[in-house]
Parts: sequence; structure tokens; C-alpha cells
Amino acid sequence: MQIIKLHKGREQSVLRRHPWIFSRAILSGTEGLADGDTVIVQDSRGQVLGTGHYQDSSLAIRLIAFEEVNPDQDFWQSRLEAAAQYRRSLGMIMPGYTDAFRLVHGEGDQLPGLIIDVYGPVAVVQAHSIGMYKAIPMISKALLKLPGIPIQSVYSKSKESLPSNFAHRITDAWVQGASPGELIVHEGGVAFSINVETGQKTGFFLDQRENRELIRRYSFGKEVFNGFCYTGGFSVYALKGGAKHVVSIDSSAVALELLEKNLTINSFEGTHESIKDNVLTWLGNTDMMFDIVIVDPPAFAKSLSKRHNAVQAYKRLNMMAMARVKKGGMLFTFSCSQVVDKPLFHNTIVAAAIESGRLARVVHELGQGPDHPVSIFHPEGHYLKGLALYMD
Repeated sequence: MQIIKLHKGREQSVLRRHPWIFSRAILSGTEGLADGDTVIVQDSRGQVLGTGHYQDSSLAIRLIAFEEVNPDQDFWQSRLEAAAQYRRSLGMIMPGYTDAFRLVHGEGDQLPGLIIDVYGPVAVVQAHSIGMYKAIPMISKALLKLPGIPIQSVYSKSKESLPSNFAHRITDAWVQGASPGELIVHEGGVAFSINVETGQKTGFFLDQRENRELIRRYSFGKEVFNGFCYTGGFSVYALKGGAKHVVSIDSSAVALELLEKNLTINSFEGTHESIKDNVLTWLGNTDMMFDIVIVDPPAFAKSLSKRHNAVQAYKRLNMMAMARVKKGGMLFTFSCSQVVDKPLFHNTIVAAAIESGRLARVVHELGQGPDHPVSIFHPEGHYLKGLALYMD
């Protein structure tokens, strides 16, 4: 493995166990390197800082260890078993009750650039760095050997998450086993139909599992609105919690078809209505009022240059959502935009409440579930922000 040396003083973030090294910190050693190569990182005096994957970009190195290691088959087996043990110890894996969960969450599991979601017998691997993509053959073999997690097939789904100049050379594919056909998994005893090949992200939004449980808790006898519903995670949980009526809206006909499938494979007593429409348009045209309103939009901004427009969009959306909450009802509102941090999101919701003329109390501050852990040394791993508000 080639050695990369850092400029004097640029090792401080690594010594604080932050796994990212930017190109401006590099003094030497990049000559002849290919994207995805594994490198040893040293400070200016030659002291080893760690082992990582190199990529010719602003974020040049993602450290997979803060020491010199050989990332062989045993290395990947050990890291994946540690990730599985963390989730088992917190009761996040319960066969037959919860068999859909995130197994690896990048930096939160000491594997920056790697996402692995498990859906029953299927693991979906998504690489966000070329180094992790090149390691998928070893990662997939390790997945089949995890004790207590009966993975039979592995699907590599990285084409959309890698740089375009590399992604055009690859295809998403089954790298171990084969497609199981119709895939029904369970989360909290609720059944969901998953399509890992055509679904958004890896097939389902697993990061909302704790927040879906809250919706189930508060929904008994309530009328619920679920905007940007996708395949209906919140909707099904609300109905399983005893909601009287749920209205789900999404602009995707494919998502709504999966929602209907998810409704048919679960039992409940309430009623449900699916609507294909733009959420903002529908909210602006209706006079319906709800006990619970949920708005979980896609990321309004993926770069700092678009943050201002995103904030204005979040403000407008939440003003319209608040207008549809009955007095004494609740608003569950979310943002998954990493460039909109927690304080900015909170302030945006405050501004929306001021302009709406409604009083609001914070019942819960919300985030991603514990199967999406955030390393204390890498706060950037916290991306999902949310508030549950009681509206007076």
C-alpha cells in the first residue's frame, strides 16, 4: 500500500478520530494512485495515522482504521460482525418481528463510504466511495457468514451513489445469490413489500423506524394526513395504531402502487385514501383538517448553494401543513437535507409557526433510528432532523 503524508499540523482532525482527509491536507504520495486504492496515511514526521481509501476529489481519503491494517477478508468479516453485534445488543434484530434494518451506516460503523441494509434474506450494499465499491466482493462474502443473520442474497446498488465518471462503467447487480422475487419483510410487526432493485435508496426508508413507532402510538381514533408518503410507512403504522382514516399523497404512481400492496398485506380497521398529486398543490387547495399531519419531503437541497431556497421551501411547506392541523392536533415534520442542520431546521419551523399564527409545543425532537448510528467524532453522520409539535 502506498504511503500518503500530510502537511504539518493537518493531522489534528485525524487525531480526534475524524475519518475524512481533504486534498488540501495532503503533502505527498498521490503519484500513480488510482481511485479506490488503499493507502497508509502518515503525518509529516512519518508517524502512521491510519489506513484508508483514496479518491481524486476534494474528500481525498476516507479512513477505515486509525492504524495500519490489511483490509483482507478477515478485516471485513470482523467489522461486519461488530456492526451486527451492536444491533443485536440493542434489540434491533428480532426475526419474524423486525427483520429489516440497517446493518452498516458508514462512519457510524467505522466503514466510511459503505451502507448495507438488510431486508430479510437480502442484503443491499451501497458504496459511496470507489474504494468501498472495489471491496464489495469481500464484503458480500462476509455477509453470508454473519452469525444469526440468515442472508442468502446480496445486491450491489451503487450506480447512483458513485461519481458519474466511474459509475457509467458499472451496473447494479446481484453479486451473491439471486433475486428472491416478491420480498415481504417486517418492521415492528408491520409487513412491507420491498423491491430492492427499483425502490428508492436501497428499497425502503429504514431511518424512520423509531418515528413510525411514535405515529403508531398517537394514531388511535385519529384522522391522519401523510404527505410525501412514498410506499406508506407512516400510513400503515398509523392504521395499525388504530387510526380512523388516513390520507396518503405522493406524486409517484409506482410508490402508490406499493403503498396499496402494503395495505393489503396488513390488517387494520380504519379507512385509507391514496391520492396522486403534488403535496404543496393539494395542501393549498384543500380545507380538510387532520388530527395528525406528517410531512417528510425529499431533500430540498443537496448543496450549500441551494440551501437558501431549501429553507424557503421548508418554511412554505410547514406553514401549509400547520394550517391543516386541528386545534390540539400534532404535526410531524422532517428534513433529510444534510446542508440544513438541526438549528437551521428548528429556526425554519419557528418562522413557519410565527407566520401561521399558531402556538406550537415541541413534544419530541426526532432523528434517525439507532441502526443509523452517529460516531461522536463524526457529527456529519446525523442527517435526519424532525420535530413532533402539538398545535394549539
